[in-house]
Amino acid sequence: MRLLTDIRPLRESADFRRLWLGSTVSQLGQQMTAVTVSIQVYALTHSTFAVGLVGLFSLVPLIVFGLYGGAMADAIDRRTLALISSTGLWLLSMVLVLQSQLGWGQVGILYAVVACQSACFAVNNPARSAIIPRLIRPELLPAANTLSQAAFNLGFTAGPLLGAAVIAWHGFAAAYLVDVITFTAALYALFRLPPVPPEGSVRRAGLRSVLEGFTFLRAAPALLATFLADIFAMVFAQPRALFPAVAGAFFGGGVRTVGVLQAAPAIGALLGVIFSGWVTRVRRQGLAIVLAITAYAAAVGLFGLSRTIWLGVALLAMSGAADMVSSAYRNTVLQSAAPDAMRGRLQGVFIVVVAGGPRLGDFVAGTTASLTSPTIALLGGAAVCITGLLILLARNRPFREYDSRTRALS
Repeated sequence: MRLLTDIRPLRESADFRRLWLGSTVSQLGQQMTAVTVSIQVYALTHSTFAVGLVGLFSLVPLIVFGLYGGAMADAIDRRTLALISSTGLWLLSMVLVLQSQLGWGQVGILYAVVACQSACFAVNNPARSAIIPRLIRPELLPAANTLSQAAFNLGFTAGPLLGAAVIAWHGFAAAYLVDVITFTAALYALFRLPPVPPEGSVRRAGLRSVLEGFTFLRAAPALLATFLADIFAMVFAQPRALFPAVAGAFFGGGVRTVGVLQAAPAIGALLGVIFSGWVTRVRRQGLAIVLAITAYAAAVGLFGLSRTIWLGVALLAMSGAADMVSSAYRNTVLQSAAPDAMRGRLQGVFIVVVAGGPRLGDFVAGTTASLTSPTIALLGGAAVCITGLLILLARNRPFREYDSRTRALS
């Protein structure tokens, strides 16, 4: 019985190995930037609402460019598209270095850069994700997606901790500079890939091709349910916008405590990845997604009641492990079920949900906490999430009975 992480995708595919290594290194700098922007906004404004606005300013470009970027990934070479958008992200990281080094001190500049980063990310991610099924055997997709989650969460673990430490040592500019340096690894990995043009019937990117993706999704209720389940989790039970406030209010800490809280879910996810050998054996993936997200929401709700740092970190780690399981299965359902000619567009919708949900969740959590309290925001969000999941499970039979062996979506 396989218990530890399945690393066969890394052994069998040199291209996947390079892509994974590049993503792993670049995630470190990107997560440092994410926590640094939140801390800098809070330092400038001392407002949880202002931190929540970071998510809102990135949401609109994420939606627009995520959908169009997915259509582009089905129309042109995916490697080329990923290289162009990655270069844009690298240049925007340079802008963050400059604004901090020159002491501009304007929160509006941070919002503008975050919005542009969101647009580039929304184009980049569908292209990169649509490449993965072309690099490995279909039966290794669950393992590959688990490894991709490991890359993300390794950066999410070390990034906030290192970011907080670098800020305390040498300020915001130094933390942003690390992102500039590490992102070159992602550019190199993409440069080494062979061309990856879309297969099958290719349609010019535009509104019609975007609508075709939604038409396909509407006819696949089990796949649609994976998107809705993630929306419940990320919009209503996403706690990260509250970390700068609760670090002091709950635990009497400062910047370093924010870094610990940011890293805790990723630490749990990494522990989950280490013991993820069982993931490929689960067949009822729809039910598994619901159970995993329910565990995630319950841990976040209980975090709202914690007042000791070790308990808070443990609960956030539990939420991260559950989210890792959910994400691996949701990615697998999408990548295995969608035809290659449609995969970019559906990945575009997917990134709007996966990345847009937390950004909208930042705004919801920050606003709710401002009107009530962080505890009410965390408990109430968890309750709404679990209620939505139970309704979804009861009303969507294809999702409830989905079996990955048949790949039956309706």
